[in-house]
Amino acid sequence: MTSVADQIAGPSIAVDDGARAAAAAIALPVAGTERELRLDLFRGLALWLIFIDHLPPNILTWFTIRNYGFSDATEIFIFISGYTAAFVYGRAMLERGFIVATARILKRVWQIYVAHVFLFTIFLAEISYVATSFENPLYTEEMGILDFLKQPDVTIVQALLLKFRPVNMDVLPLYIVLMLFLPLILWMMERRPDVTLGLSVLLYAATWEFDLYLTAYPNGFWAFNPFAWQLLFVFGAWCALGGAKRMSRILSSPVTLWICIVYLFAAFCVTLTWYLPQLPHVMPRRLEQWMYPINKTDLDVLRFAHFLALAAITVRFLSKDWPGLKSPWLRPLVLCGQHSLEIFCLGVFLAFAGHFVLAEVSGGAGMHFTISICGIVIMSAAAWVFSWYKDVAAKSGTRGKSSDANADMAGGA
Repeated sequence: MTSVADQIAGPSIAVDDGARAAAAAIALPVAGTERELRLDLFRGLALWLIFIDHLPPNILTWFTIRNYGFSDATEIFIFISGYTAAFVYGRAMLERGFIVATARILKRVWQIYVAHVFLFTIFLAEISYVATSFENPLYTEEMGILDFLKQPDVTIVQALLLKFRPVNMDVLPLYIVLMLFLPLILWMMERRPDVTLGLSVLLYAATWEFDLYLTAYPNGFWAFNPFAWQLLFVFGAWCALGGAKRMSRILSSPVTLWICIVYLFAAFCVTLTWYLPQLPHVMPRRLEQWMYPINKTDLDVLRFAHFLALAAITVRFLSKDWPGLKSPWLRPLVLCGQHSLEIFCLGVFLAFAGHFVLAEVSGGAGMHFTISICGIVIMSAAAWVFSWYKDVAAKSGTRGKSSDANADMAGGA
């Protein structure tokens, strides 16, 4: 494969100049050695949006995409995680074989699992300390750790099995499970990529038809069903390993563009009915019965389609050569995307800290805005420190540059 984001030209058959120019303008990321800043940018944006959405509703909440359509930052995050994991470990599998690539993937899974355990421990300590110090047991109930306080021995074991998770800690277990199956996915992708994607679609359909799910502790099921969300992860891997290139003509078509615009506008109109009490009666009853509920746990088709429409328009209009990608104003987003595992964990910690301040100090709009901005600044500063340390370590020769360049790309949790 060529560079990370080669320009994809239109098909060689006779087409008009406008269609050829449109196809050539779409720069789709393709697995390679050059770092793809667009992936870092949008993964960093997803981390910021996840942090804001984890806070109680505030001013900045209205700037997150979940208020204007069916999908949210989770779809962005999982897709980019599948994409980056495929082009990092897919290259390793091609160059060094299945066994070595699998060993590298399992090492990464272990790193994410350890991060999850540490985050779980610190998060529990944070919530328990606040609840005890301020004599407010509601914190333990709101954050979902009441069962831990009742049966800590059983709950810890369930947490190690990824079956018990406090509030806001559902993404890491999902990513751990998806990464565990990445060696098989890559092995199949290298031989029959379209068949692999087709099998993923079949598993997704079977999940809805036969109600497949993983149980959670003490009751219920996973907030993000891996049997369903694997479709987005596998689709990201499929795009990274050549699928995006094969779709270039479709994405450059004006018909595709208008379909995406119409769908996004329709989704926006539907979401307006959720927030404006004057509008619900505008929705036809038959349409409501068909659409609702728009299930996030099982990755509703409407959510998946909404993400695809957003992605298609973004790829069409945001070139890999856009100067803004190297702008100092977007640098914090890019850095957060390059250190996604650490920043996600920090964001979960900061979200509860913000929740505590809003509950105990002030819940006004000004305080909401201040906490949101402070959290983003702290996450950006931490990403800068991680990047600085990594550069220093690389220059001192303590870590190989070849592995360093792409290690974070597959990290997204």
